[in-house]
Amino acid sequence: HAARISAFPSCLSCNNYSAILKTFITMLTANEILQKINSYLDNMPYERKPQSLYDPIKYVLSMGGKRIRPSLVLMAYNLYKDDPESILSQACGLEIYHNYTLLHDDLMDNAAMRRGHQTVHVKWNANTAVLSGDSMYVLAFKRMAQSAPDKVKPVLDTFIETALQVGEGQQYDMDFEKRTDVTEEEYIEMIRLKTSVLLACALKIGAVLAGASESDADNLYKFGEQIGLAFQLQDDYLDVYGDPKVFGKAIGGDILCNKKTYMLINAYNRADEARRNELVKWITATDFNPEEKIKAVTSIYNELGIDRLAEDRIKYYFEQSRKYLDLVSVDDERKSVLRAYTDAMMGRKA
Repeated sequence: HAARISAFPSCLSCNNYSAILKTFITMLTANEILQKINSYLDNMPYERKPQSLYDPIKYVLSMGGKRIRPSLVLMAYNLYKDDPESILSQACGLEIYHNYTLLHDDLMDNAAMRRGHQTVHVKWNANTAVLSGDSMYVLAFKRMAQSAPDKVKPVLDTFIETALQVGEGQQYDMDFEKRTDVTEEEYIEMIRLKTSVLLACALKIGAVLAGASESDADNLYKFGEQIGLAFQLQDDYLDVYGDPKVFGKAIGGDILCNKKTYMLINAYNRADEARRNELVKWITATDFNPEEKIKAVTSIYNELGIDRLAEDRIKYYFEQSRKYLDLVSVDDERKSVLRAYTDAMMGRKA
């Protein structure tokens, strides 16, 4: 950078010089960011005892994953500064927190597998899953608190509010399992809390750590919130209409376990009496042919136009997210990595 800057006239004002410096910020690619995150997590020391408490944590973090949340932290930071590796502690703290929520989700759902591996409560036991998960929660806070002194409060304030909201979203999700009158608005609020706010938190924390303006930090937060809603609704949609080879798992899983998704909630609320009775029959059935149930429920979705309804809502939230990203006061060229990354999340071409 210094060699390139020296080519400019020495009479440049300080303001111009600062502007030139900003244009030379090194933008890491998504793959470079992912490599830094994985390297940090793979080499994270586990020096505390007992080993039986920390082995499950190391195990969970070794399972891999897309590392979306820490990637968003680094990408938001990299919009303003060219040393994103300096905040790997905070970025990976958010990944530790995310994996803590998955560990406890698996326990609550009694899930046997996660990313092709046995879940912690299966490999060890339920008590270990609870205790190791709680320790992951504390480790996440520890890494967040390693921020610069002037950034500790805004970072922790954002993280604490987000952690509370994620718990609230999880409780709503559990409550909805017992209800047949969940509205679309309630569902959207639940997924906003359970899923979207953590993506929003990642972007805002990255911006805060980089010293971005309050306006930019807020717009990046709203961008993450909207893209998170689109992402979760797309997940609901793909579980019914996706290609198993692309989606990465069998189609119809949500239908088989009667999961309250955007699809099922809207089908139940929009169905006439005959179709609603048909849905109830399949939801309450204890002995059924899986392929027959998937086919029957999907047929009801098709008849009610639930597929088009979902596609429209996904498109709406995606377009809203772009409006907030456009408001961020950074050159479009510098937003290209973040834009392309979220396009890829949604299966779109940049």
